[in-house]
Amino acid sequence: MSADCIFCQIVRGEREAHRVYENAYSLAFLDIHPLADGHTLVIPKAHYERLEDVPPNEIGKIFEAVRKVTEAVQKAMGAPASTIGINNGRAAGQVVAHLHVHVVPRYPGDSGGTIHSIVRNPSKRTLEEVRQLIAAALKN
Repeated sequence: MSADCIFCQIVRGEREAHRVYENAYSLAFLDIHPLADGHTLVIPKAHYERLEDVPPNEIGKIFEAVRKVTEAVQKAMGAPASTIGINNGRAAGQVVAHLHVHVVPRYPGDSGGTIHSIVRNPSKRTLEEVRQLIAAALKN
């Protein structure tokens, strides 16, 4: 854990949070700047800054908590859907350098966009060029 990380401080009980769920690997609490009632953050208890920093044997355990919290948030808030997202790195809008998954309840007509409304950066490459770059990165 990181001494100066606000989310690590919440895990250790040094800062207050409106906790909604906890297991051995994860903690879920309400976002202090909610996009909707029930907007919840699910974090690993261990300090990992980004998704790719989480060991493979732990990622599934964290996402088990995301699934459980998502179901509970939708039920509790009467939401027929939710948007689940990760701002993975500062350039993506990550403010706290501790991996966190946003669970935002969604409703018809709530004026929220889809995941496709986040970035508008048309590619200058073909899909095949992009596929080859990603495939090569996966081999290394």
